[in-house]
Amino acid sequence: MKNILVTGGAGFIGSNFCHYMLDKHPEYSITVLDALTYAGNLDNIADLQDIPRFKFVHGDIRDKSLVDELAEDADAIVNFAAETHVDRSITDPGSFVLTDVYGVFVLLDACKRFGIERFVHISTDEVYGSIQDGSFKEGDALEPSSPYSASKAGGELLARSYFVTYGLPVLISRGSNNFGPYQYPEKLIPLFITNALEDKPLPVYGDGRQVRDWIYVLDHCEAIDLILHKGEAGTAYNVGGGNERTNLEVTRLVLGILGKPESLINFVADRPGHDRRYSLDCTRIRELGWSPRYRFEEALKYTVEWYVQNEAWWRKIKEHQAEYREFTRKWYEER
Repeated sequence: MKNILVTGGAGFIGSNFCHYMLDKHPEYSITVLDALTYAGNLDNIADLQDIPRFKFVHGDIRDKSLVDELAEDADAIVNFAAETHVDRSITDPGSFVLTDVYGVFVLLDACKRFGIERFVHISTDEVYGSIQDGSFKEGDALEPSSPYSASKAGGELLARSYFVTYGLPVLISRGSNNFGPYQYPEKLIPLFITNALEDKPLPVYGDGRQVRDWIYVLDHCEAIDLILHKGEAGTAYNVGGGNERTNLEVTRLVLGILGKPESLINFVADRPGHDRRYSLDCTRIRELGWSPRYRFEEALKYTVEWYVQNEAWWRKIKEHQAEYREFTRKWYEER
């Protein structure tokens, strides 16, 4: 396995994965295919552009001819490409179906025709829905609550069907809430870090007691690398950090690290279909030899420091977010 096609590699987890893999595997070459929609950012991979083993291609996973051209030279495909934000899926579900389901079909069909050795599909713990007690195992039913999580479930079920029907070597990572450098500042942690740095309100949905399991992005990248090389074809792997925190706890930790007052917390109306708690049983991935390396509080401090030191990166993004925020606000008011 020498040539890896990484789709969505200019996004948050994808760009971190490219950095991780090029550093760990000097014998590998990586080609990134990314449509550079709102969350794809060339700045995330700017430092890789001069590496001979790295290539960037601007394009969409729904473009069959382009995918075929790139898949023909690939030994493996790792698919990060997706529409990912729940709020956006509520206002524009169609784009999520087109990318997260149809786009996956285009990739799978190319894998089948060109004999790809491994296809790793990056999914999410949100496909399970909410759980009050205990933790989800990989064999549990998928009961997604939002158009986003439903589209992700659709994509991974299609991937599994290609394993069952065609014997395609498909593997699936169901990760919990990732955080770390290069995360688009609409997600909770980077949004709250950057808002706090600007002394702006931190909008906490509902009572803020929704529970999420948090994993530092490099821990997830290491797990994906392990799944790619040692995972059993046709298998899904839960990948969680074992760091369950309420949204309110995380908010207060961010403010504490930055030395900002809790008066910045602004409770807002809860969003539709908001899951109460996610929790993963990660026995299967641990049996492959993986365990998270980063403590949550330590990794959160690293992340805060990164956003403090990379203000130009996130300010450029947030300047273009105002139009979408206004659209979302009006949509909710009209409901």
